[in-house]
This record gives sequence, C-alpha cells and structure tokens, in this order.
Amino acid sequence: MTAPPPRSLIFLFAVAGGAAVGNLYWAQPLLDLIADDLHASKAAAGWLITATQLGYAAGILLIVPLGDVLNRRRLIPIMLLCSAAALGLCAIAPSIGSLLPAITALGVTTVAGQILAPLAGDLAPEEQRGRVVGTVASGILTGILASRTISGLLAGVAGWRAVYAAAALVMVVLAAVLGRAIPALPPKDRLRYPALIASIATIALRERAVRWTLVLAATGFAAFTLFWTALTFLLSGPPFGYPAPIIGLFGLAGLAGAVAAQRAGRLHDRGWSLPATGAAWAAILVSFAVAAFARHSVVLVILAIVILDVAMQTQAILNQSRVFAVSHQARSRLNTAYVTGIFAGGALGSAAAAVLWSAGGWTAITTAGLVLSAFALLVWALGRRGPLIPAGPAPAADETTVPR
Repeated sequence: MTAPPPRSLIFLFAVAGGAAVGNLYWAQPLLDLIADDLHASKAAAGWLITATQLGYAAGILLIVPLGDVLNRRRLIPIMLLCSAAALGLCAIAPSIGSLLPAITALGVTTVAGQILAPLAGDLAPEEQRGRVVGTVASGILTGILASRTISGLLAGVAGWRAVYAAAALVMVVLAAVLGRAIPALPPKDRLRYPALIASIATIALRERAVRWTLVLAATGFAAFTLFWTALTFLLSGPPFGYPAPIIGLFGLAGLAGAVAAQRAGRLHDRGWSLPATGAAWAAILVSFAVAAFARHSVVLVILAIVILDVAMQTQAILNQSRVFAVSHQARSRLNTAYVTGIFAGGALGSAAAAVLWSAGGWTAITTAGLVLSAFALLVWALGRRGPLIPAGPAPAADETTVPR
C-alpha cells in the first residue's frame, strides 16, 4: 500500500495553489479603482477579468500537460517565477491598454496550482485520493475567495498597484520553498510536445465520464464568475455604495463556504460523489433564488454567498476527483481538459456579467444564474446513472481505443 504524503506537504500544496490561483482575482474588487486611476470606463475594466480567465485557460492547455512529461520539482518553481514577472508588469502598467496584455500574461503563467493538484493525486494512495485532492483543491478555491478580501484591504491602504507588487514577492518566496519541498519523481510518460497536447483531446473524447463532467464543471464556473463579477458592480453602486476594502470583505463569507466544503473529497472516497453533486447543484439553484431578493439586503447577499460557495466548491472538488480516477498515467492531461473547460466557462461568465449588467442589472444576473443551475441539474439527472460514472482507469492517453 502506498504511504500517504505528509500532511505538512499537502498543506503546503494547498497554500501554494491558493496563492497562485489568487493572482487571477486580485482585480475583481478593484475594478472601479483601476478604471479611475487609468482613466478607463467600467466596462473596459471589466474586461480585465475576462482577459485573465482566457489567459489562464491558454496556460492550462499549453503548460499543465507538461506535468506528465517533465520534472515537476523544477517546472512548478519556474512557473511561479514567471507569474512573479507578470505581476510586476501589472504593478507598473501605465494604462488600461498595457495592463490588459500584462494581466493576460499573468493568467497564462499562474498555473502552478493546477500542476500541484494532479501531483497530490499521484502521491496519495487510492483510498485517500479524494481527501488529498480535495484538500489541495479546497486550498485553490480558498485562494480565489481570499484574494478578493486581501486585495480590497491592501488596495485601501496602499493602492491597487501594491496588491500586484506584494503578490509578486509571495510568488518568489513560494518558488524557493517548493523547489526544496517537492519530492523528485520521474516523468510519467515520454511524448513529444505536439503529441502531448493532441493527447488531451484524445482522452477527453474517449472518456464519456470526462466529457459529461466537463459540461457540469464549465457550467459551474460560468455561474460562479457571473455572480462574483456582478457582485462588485452591485455593492459599489446604490443602495450600498461600498468602497473596495469593504467589497473585498465579502470574500470572507465565501471563505466560510470553502472551509465547510474542505471535506468534500471524503464523499468521493465513500462512493457518494454523484448524489452529493446533485445536492450541491440544488443548493446553487437556491443560492441564486436568494440572491434575486438581495438587491437591497446585505444579509441576503451574505447568505447567498455562503450557500453558493459551499455548494460550488463541493461540486468542483467532486468533479475533479472523478476525473482523476480515470487514469494515473495522464492525470495532468486530464486536469488540463478539466480546468481548461471550467476557466473557459469562467471567462464566458465574467463576460456575460458585463453584458447582462448593462442590459438588466442584478435581475438579469440572477435570472441567468437560475437558468445555468437548472441546466446543470438536468445534465446531472441524465448522467448520474451512466455517463457521469468513470469507467475505471484508462490506458495511456496516446493509445488508440474505441470511444466510450
């Protein structure tokens, strides 16, 4: 039986993954500040989130698969240092036109967390994989939420540029620590880069459970970014009129959800993955229903945040655990397919938030969230007795098999 990795190492993976992915969300509570400082419109500032998400999806597609063929002890610190360089460019950007490519580069390079997650799955024994992967995934998702609070508070004291400068320093420190802490593991496969990238589509198309899970995952993150992007607009305008530091504090409500969802991976280990996924999506539907009545109530806003984040993080961890169960040999490529899908969905969600807010305000946002939730519940109901069930460990992704 494989010995489980030390808890201290998994905790470090969770912290590093959360810090890395948090880079994608520093701007979210700062959109008004950035727009004012760079003399840009609110709509133009909203595209910063979309550019980051699209860059991240590209980085996941082009860089994360290298985790199956390269030494991850070197790859992960290198990517953290690249993120530090991109953060530095964001900190000194003189205009919205220069900030957009810098923040896109940040999205491309900030993929260390998504290399760490499959590495944790490789280190964990089968019977504990859900718990270990869930811990790292919960750290990543916690980083998404905590970044908003940290960003808002730091920007309130030192300005939005200080947020990116401080994050660059954190990336350098983590690169040094992880370079020593990550165990040396041999590459799991030997493929040329073009074949490596092509094999992502091969395994995603071959495995029916991966395809169906990707639909759920992309829908989930579209709803997640739709809500959080529009929430900044809601809280900064009447009747609330909150400044960026206060808006950032609302991330603490979501952080409570992340803590509650930390043990979701155990549900996978106990065989409850699909029933729990359905329950999570029902809760997401409820959260948008609560949010629909929260236009003038901060209490209802906080309640909607807590329900949404507990449920969203639960279904995300369960989805990722099911995908990782498909193949050991191609786990980084499976994670590439999974995360590319969710962040493509996230980019669509943030873009839709800007459009829907202009068209119909908070009512349009919550209506779209309800529609996405109902669609996901339909996919779950159709797939829970077959298409969403992993068929078992698959052969290496470069082998030719009949699609399932």
